[in-house]
Amino acid sequence: GGGGGGGGGSISTEGVTPTGGVVTLDLDTAQDHKITASGVCEIRPEGGTESESHTVRIVNSGVSTVSLSSHFLFPSGSAPTLPTANGAISMLSFTVHRAGSTGISTQLLSGASINYS
Repeated sequence: GGGGGGGGGSISTEGVTPTGGVVTLDLDTAQDHKITASGVCEIRPEGGTESESHTVRIVNSGVSTVSLSSHFLFPSGSAPTLPTANGAISMLSFTVHRAGSTGISTQLLSGASINYS
């Protein structure tokens, strides 16, 4: 046992291609999440470990309306409005503030997103 020094750890990616509805991010299996969204989608986290860092990359396939669930907390105030245009790319980084458990929602602290369209 025990972790060795040297090489960096691997980061696993979860790829999801929703066509509307709720998109669940599995925070227990990946740190990087790529969502190719079409239609109207809401992103909602599940699981995770406190203080873990994650990234979400959102690519719009067609005109898409992507929103973030109330689990995403923004220290600056309100959540960013993500672009709806076809081909728009958004990136969001967050830290797990409180891991979810039975009856308790996961809480994420997120910085502002930068989008390129």
